Amino acid sequence: MSTISQAEVPAAATGGREPVAYVRGNLRFFFNELRLVFFRRRNQLLLLVVVLFPLLIGIGLKLAAPHGGRGGGGPASGGAAFFNQLAGNGVFLTFIALSLLLILVLPVVIAVISGDSVAGEAGYGTLRYLLTVPAGRTRLLAVKYLAIVVWAVTATVIVSAVALVVGVILFPTGPVTLLSGTTVSLGAGLVRVLLVTLYVCAAMAALGAIGLAVSTFTEHAIGAIAAVMILVVASEVVDQIPQFAPVAPYLPTHWWNSFDSLLRTPVDTTTLWHGLLSFGVYAAVFCAIAWARFTSGDVTS
Repeated sequence: MSTISQAEVPAAATGGREPVAYVRGNLRFFFNELRLVFFRRRNQLLLLVVVLFPLLIGIGLKLAAPHGGRGGGGPASGGAAFFNQLAGNGVFLTFIALSLLLILVLPVVIAVISGDSVAGEAGYGTLRYLLTVPAGRTRLLAVKYLAIVVWAVTATVIVSAVALVVGVILFPTGPVTLLSGTTVSLGAGLVRVLLVTLYVCAAMAALGAIGLAVSTFTEHAIGAIAAVMILVVASEVVDQIPQFAPVAPYLPTHWWNSFDSLLRTPVDTTTLWHGLLSFGVYAAVFCAIAWARFTSGDVTS
């Protein structure tokens, strides 16, 4: 009875290569995918749009704001609360920008990359060649999704950073009055900006998983992108209809704007955990769908 030595185990588990070489190969593959995503002219234009929107929103609100006006310090709710607070503190421009761009712009930015991830390769005829490298389809799909997540985080962070800088320049900045009426220090306010940004990153990562799964079902990137956007719009519309209230918490977009829980004292952690759980479930389910479809389907392109 033959045995496998300890030196042979890592090589067997990594396709016959040494573990260090295997890791380096995966990192090289991943960084190459990031280069393809971030250096494509179309995608760079998307990032430019992401930069311009918070800038235009800030300038527009500055021109529209009454001179010398300050936001009310009492409790407020809904999207209008962010606008009420903006005149008193520029930090709130970050929350306004995220709220407005979550309606359509950020989903489009994520849908374009995720919908194109596999379908685009199939459409260009390069998918078959990618699958000739060792480690196969699972590694390719994992790299694609990680690149989507990095893209989603980058786009969201850009929105937050640009909005914060523009808000600080155009509006007064100091202690932050939360939506519940409590005032916290500027440092504590910036921590909440970071937490809100991370929450939205999680939401966009979940949307990226949906786009990846859709992308494995077609060879037409435009069709995959359109399907993701139709799903987002349909979810947002259904979420606003009272008759569908029982199913609303299960919609992919329902918890996107629940980050306003971080802008109250005490923080509504129940709502936040529900949102994060929803994002995690959607990401896991649709990544599994993408894997099942991609690893079992025939690649003809």
